[in-house]
Amino acid sequence: MTGAEAADMPADGASRTPDRLRLRASRLLSQLSTRSDRLITEGLAGADARKWHYAVLASLQDHGPASQATLSRRTGIYRSDMVGVLNELTGHHLVERAPDPADQRRNIITVSPEGRRQLRRLDKVLDDLHDELLAPLDPAERDQFVRLLTRLLDHHSRTPDP
Repeated sequence: MTGAEAADMPADGASRTPDRLRLRASRLLSQLSTRSDRLITEGLAGADARKWHYAVLASLQDHGPASQATLSRRTGIYRSDMVGVLNELTGHHLVERAPDPADQRRNIITVSPEGRRQLRRLDKVLDDLHDELLAPLDPAERDQFVRLLTRLLDHHSRTPDP
């Protein structure tokens, strides 16, 4: 019996959740997503960071300086929330804001040297958290799992909602 199956069993050993529900991919993905989100959120909090901090730092490191609007599109962070995230990152000296020479009405955000160091630390934290999350899978299964999830997400990102 797996841990997930054991969690669905009351003390008397009878399954609480019908198989038709317990074995649905959508439900399994949802439950794993919830557990993954909790693990990542708590792990990053231990490093004095949040998921959005990591997303912004990774975007700036991988794609270069950007406006707040561009960062919002790259990371999926709502534009209204981006200001708060950038205020936090600026307060920790992880990013720098400077007026855009082409348009003085907007700022260009750049990752700072301290931000690059923090990103490397957070990469290590996330690597360890992903090892914990994917512990039951061997390396080949982990690679396959990520490929399959990516394929599903790519497919559903291209397909318009009905």
